[in-house]
Amino acid sequence: MTRLLAAAALLACGWLQPAIAQTLEPDPTDLVRGGLQVVQMIDLDKTGELWDGAAAATRKRVARDDFTGQVAKARAALGAPRQRTWYAINRQFIADGDADLKGQFVNIEYETRFSNDASTTRRELVTFHLDSDRVWRFSGYVIR
Repeated sequence: MTRLLAAAALLACGWLQPAIAQTLEPDPTDLVRGGLQVVQMIDLDKTGELWDGAAAATRKRVARDDFTGQVAKARAALGAPRQRTWYAINRQFIADGDADLKGQFVNIEYETRFSNDASTTRRELVTFHLDSDRVWRFSGYVIR
């Protein structure tokens, strides 16, 4: 991979050098790959490691045990992922409000079918935030 900016999940686990993730203009391909690495960590029940390297605002707002418990609960009934397809990338800039929530965000959305309900497509949303040290970090995960 070239600019592994969105692979902040791997940075969080100490697998990447911080300088690799310091890019302000994310490449869409890197974003999709980085988001995929996040959902694969969740697939492997490595949500604690993901939270450990998350953006400071995320760690401040959600306790590690709450995050890991919520993700485990949301995924338990669904079973293993069977098919996952990139769906959309959205960038957002928040200028007003809570200081922790200001700045640039990138959301990567995947359509996923899980083994316990293969007829239904779910949406997995992975969010990254550009922290004050100019490093993109994992910021959130939601499944709908």
